[in-house]
Amino acid sequence: MPKLWSETIEAHRGAVRDTVLDATARLVAEQGLMAVTMSGIAEAAGIGRATLYKYFPDVEAVLTAWHERVVAGHLDQLVKVRDRTEGPGARLDAVLRAYALLSYERHEHHGTELSALLHQGEHMALAHHGLRDLIAELIARGAAEGELRDDIPPVELAGYCLHALAAAGGLPSRAAVRRLVTVTLSGLAPH
Repeated sequence: MPKLWSETIEAHRGAVRDTVLDATARLVAEQGLMAVTMSGIAEAAGIGRATLYKYFPDVEAVLTAWHERVVAGHLDQLVKVRDRTEGPGARLDAVLRAYALLSYERHEHHGTELSALLHQGEHMALAHHGLRDLIAELIARGAAEGELRDDIPPVELAGYCLHALAAAGGLPSRAAVRRLVTVTLSGLAPH
C-alpha cells in the first residue's frame, strides 16, 4: 500500500475515532455514564452501528477510550497550571487546587458504579504515576528552596497529597475543597 494511502486511511480512522469520542463526551454530559449505549453513540456520531463496532467491541471499550482521553487532558491541564505559575510553592498550591477541583467535579458529574470501573486499569495507573511524579517534582523544588519540608522524600509527600485530595470527590462544596487543599498544604510546611 502506498505511504500516502496508508496515511490517509490512518487519518480517516483517527477522525472517526475522535468523532466517536466527541459524541460519547456529549452523551455522558447529557445523559450520564450509565445511559450511554452503542446505538446512541453511533447516532450521535453520525455513523452506522456496524462502523462503530469496527472501532470498538462494546460500550465499555468506547467509554474507556473516552476516559483515557479525558484523563490525558486533565494531566495536560495540570501541566499548564504549573507552567503559568511562578515559584515552587505557588506552583504546588495551584496544581493541587486544580487537581482537587477536577476530582470534585468528576464525582459531581458521574455515577459511582461505572465511574469506579473507568478509574481502573493501566491507563489510570500510568496517569497516577505521571501525576505523582509531577507533584513530587514540585515538592522537591520547593524543599530545595526552603519553601517546603525536606525531611520526607518528595515521592512520599506526593502520595500523601494525592490520597488526602482524593477526599475532594465527597465534599459538599468548592469551598470545602479549597479548605482541604489548605489543610493538605499545611502538612508540607517546613519544620
